Amino acid sequence: MELSFSDVEGLPSCFGISVQVHRLIHGLSVPTALTGKYGEFAPRVRFTELQAAILSLGCAVEPDDLSGDVHRYRAAGSGARIFVIDDPDPYGDGDHDADDQEAHRAGDVWALSVFPAWWGRVGSEGRPSSWGERRPKEANGQGSHV
Repeated sequence: MELSFSDVEGLPSCFGISVQVHRLIHGLSVPTALTGKYGEFAPRVRFTELQAAILSLGCAVEPDDLSGDVHRYRAAGSGARIFVIDDPDPYGDGDHDADDQEAHRAGDVWALSVFPAWWGRVGSEGRPSSWGERRPKEANGQGSHV
C-alpha cells in the first residue's frame, strides 16, 4: 500500500492511496493481521476475477483509458481506478516468458488507486480534473480543492 502526499498548500496532506497488487508476485510478506483475517494472498489478481466480484456487488466497471501497455478502468461512482497489464512485454525485447509463474501476464491487475481528484468532476476528455484545480463554489458558497 502506498499513500501519496503533497504540501502544495502548506501542510502535507494525503491525496491518494494505492495498493500495488503487482508486488505480490515476488513473494513479499503480507502482514499476519491480514492473512489471519483474509487467508493467504494469491501472487496475482486477474482483472476478470476482480471485475466479476465488483459486478456481483451491483457496481459497474468501465474503461477509463485503454491506450498504452497498462489499461485503466474505473469502478463507477467510487473514485477507484484499476490498472491492468495489457502488454507484459511492452518493449518487445522478447525476454518475457509467458509460462514463468513469476512473470506478469496480460490481464493481471497492476494496482488499485483511489485519489480524491477522481471523485470530482470529470474534464472534457473524460479524465479527472487536474490536482490543484479549484471546483466551482458549492451550495454553501465555499470552494474546495480537488
